[in-house]
Amino acid sequence: MPDYEHVSRFYDAVMDDPAPRGARVRRWIERFHPDATSLLELGCGTGSILVQLADVAFLTGLDRSPEMLAVASEKVPRARLLQADMESFSLGERFDVVICMFDSLNHLLTFEAWQSVFDGVHDHLAEGGLFVFDVNTIGELRRLGEEPPWVYDFDDNVMIMDVLCSEDGLSEWDIRIFEHLGGSRYDLSHERIGELAVRLSRIRSALEPKFILLDEVGDSEEAPTDESVKAYFACRRRE
Repeated sequence: MPDYEHVSRFYDAVMDDPAPRGARVRRWIERFHPDATSLLELGCGTGSILVQLADVAFLTGLDRSPEMLAVASEKVPRARLLQADMESFSLGERFDVVICMFDSLNHLLTFEAWQSVFDGVHDHLAEGGLFVFDVNTIGELRRLGEEPPWVYDFDDNVMIMDVLCSEDGLSEWDIRIFEHLGGSRYDLSHERIGELAVRLSRIRSALEPKFILLDEVGDSEEAPTDESVKAYFACRRRE
């Protein structure tokens, strides 16, 4: 998993709009677990999803990056924030809902690590608990790798991001942020972030022993395929 040590201060300025993902989480909670009172987010980052879940009484966020958690603590002061690795977390408690958004699962670079997360989620969900997550698809990561580097200008700073893909579903996101210090002076922050794309059929097969699949959609509410942009899953804990 990436630590985002260098880019945490700029993450919110360059990330995709979190509102649609937050709205999707809220809709699925209302539909599948309307009486939920506790929620755990794995890979919570800067808290951009947690801050949108005002209807859930008790919020917990887990992330391995202390820099990202520092931002989240200011954004969502009522949430309990924990520094831990979502591949091997053990909190000794259960939650009504567990979520893992913003393709956080893709940052685990072996499918065995994904399966470890699924096992951990099952162990931390209460009876009838809801698991919501999203992933970047094989097609999306391939398309990103075919595009030229992206250049973002924000607050007098510049970010350049290049995605490099290989044949085994792995990609590397090479991110450089030039922070403007005044005049012609810039400070360079550099992060390399890996992602793994997995066929959706393999994800469904891994979920089946421990979860009941309630719904899965793509970005436009279509049935997702390996060529969709994203795939979103809602699952019930299997007893």
